[in-house]
Amino acid sequence: MAAVTHVCTIDYVAKMLGEDVELLEAIISNDDNLTYGNIVSVHLGPDKTISAMTDDGIEELTDMIRAARITTKTWHEFLGDFVDDADLVSRIKAQSLR
Repeated sequence: MAAVTHVCTIDYVAKMLGEDVELLEAIISNDDNLTYGNIVSVHLGPDKTISAMTDDGIEELTDMIRAARITTKTWHEFLGDFVDDADLVSRIKAQSLR
C-alpha cells in the first residue's frame, strides 16, 4: 500500500461526485462503513475538525453509492441502512424522484 500524500475534504468529495454533502457525512460518520484509514479527521483548531478522505476512500464510497443506486428499492434500502437522520433520508429520496 502506498503512503497517503493527500486527502480531499468531504465537501470537495461531494462536489466531485455530485452528491449531497450531508448524505456523505452521514455515511462516513460511522467509520465502519469504509475501510480503516480511508476517512481522516483534520483538526483545524482545538474544537474544530473536518472530515477528509483518501483516494481509496473516495473510490470505495463511489462504488458503494453506485451499487446502491442500481434500483430505487436498493437505494432506499441503502439509505435506511446507512443514514440515521429520517429528515435527510426523506430529502434525499425526494431529490431522486426529480
